Amino acid sequence: MESERLKIFNEKHQYIGEKMRSEVHEKGYWHETFHCWILDGNSLYFQLRSEDKKDYPGLLDITAAGHLLSEETVRDGVREMQEEIGIQVPFEQLQPLGVIECVAERAGFIDKEFAHTFLLKGIFNEDDFDLEDEEVSGMVRTDIESFRSLCRGECDEVRVEGFKILGGDKIKIDQSVGIQSFVPHKAAFYLTVLERIDQCR
Repeated sequence: MESERLKIFNEKHQYIGEKMRSEVHEKGYWHETFHCWILDGNSLYFQLRSEDKKDYPGLLDITAAGHLLSEETVRDGVREMQEEIGIQVPFEQLQPLGVIECVAERAGFIDKEFAHTFLLKGIFNEDDFDLEDEEVSGMVRTDIESFRSLCRGECDEVRVEGFKILGGDKIKIDQSVGIQSFVPHKAAFYLTVLERIDQCR
């Protein structure tokens, strides 16, 4: 995976070449990703990242997301939906939310994404999801307005409901979690996503 080649860009989203994924994250090159959020009524879905993931194991993250490889177009990103969570939909069914800048940094890792972001609205239940266990260990949903309040610092916890797979068994999740249970994207990123979703509701 670290040897995958990605297109890289300057801060104005102008193409400047290609680099291996490992170098992209080591040196902090801007690159493109595909993000898709699932909204069911007022519930926003998050995936629970596998405990085996190198980055942010065991944290709640974007419903489905992944890097766009150097030979891929944005349309190709829809594969992430099926690969990670088992939801197969045509690209045309997704509602575009635009390109949102997403930046995360920690020691030895600089992730600067131009995230092509989409929304999938529908009615879903647990049986609709078929998880790729190396990537995703569960799915939860939370009230979108409660999550907005959490991002704004107006509350300390939100209630999440869903399931996780543990040792081959499906375990029910129904608990309150704080912002530390989510991948540490900047609050501005999450709030921008929610604002774009509002325009499609």
